[in-house]
Amino acid sequence: MQSPRGDTAGTVIDPRVIVLEDDAELRSLLTRALGEEGFAVTTATTASELMRTREVGEADALVVDVGLPDADGRDVVQALRAGGVGAPVIFLTARDSLPDRLAGFAAGGDDYLTKPFAIAELVARLRALVKRGGADFAVEMNGLRLDPATHAASCGGESVDLTPTEFRIVARLAGAPGEAVRRRELVQAGWPHGAIVHENTLDVYIARLRRKLGSLPGAPGIATVHGVGYSLR
Repeated sequence: MQSPRGDTAGTVIDPRVIVLEDDAELRSLLTRALGEEGFAVTTATTASELMRTREVGEADALVVDVGLPDADGRDVVQALRAGGVGAPVIFLTARDSLPDRLAGFAAGGDDYLTKPFAIAELVARLRALVKRGGADFAVEMNGLRLDPATHAASCGGESVDLTPTEFRIVARLAGAPGEAVRRRELVQAGWPHGAIVHENTLDVYIARLRRKLGSLPGAPGIATVHGVGYSLR
């Protein structure tokens, strides 16, 4: 079983995806294509191999072939659900009848793709499922960790709660450590498209974030880059 890529300080952590597919050619294609799209890919060829690995409990999503050599993929997912694994699942299958699709959803699947399928569609569906689970914005930088599930920042054994807007702003900064992020980009990250954001609103949020990060031992600070924006360093 291949191991997912390790986390790198100062970069967005790749969503972890497990691909359970016995066809070697398709498995290789999916591994390469998803890796190029920013996913950390782990693969398994059989149900028994998947069930033996620890990574299954840490995955952000799973891509599961229904027709496996040692089990029905739907039974595998049902067993995972019974064991407490809640990561979203996309089933891959050559069967597209309504009863087959309903059986997949009943087993705990979240989406269904019929072979042959376009890789771009799989990528789009995976991103939507991972984003819905809040798992694709986890960020670490110089000991600072941002938890998307709780909107908390932690460093040096201490933790502070962030508002959703504060979280999105600091996550954007942490995604470009040491670099100047323009004010416009921070506004786009923090507020929905079309929102009316006054000139000093971003400054107010930056001030709040400075106070909160300043309470964490060893956490990086937010520096003003005059005429440009802000930088986390």
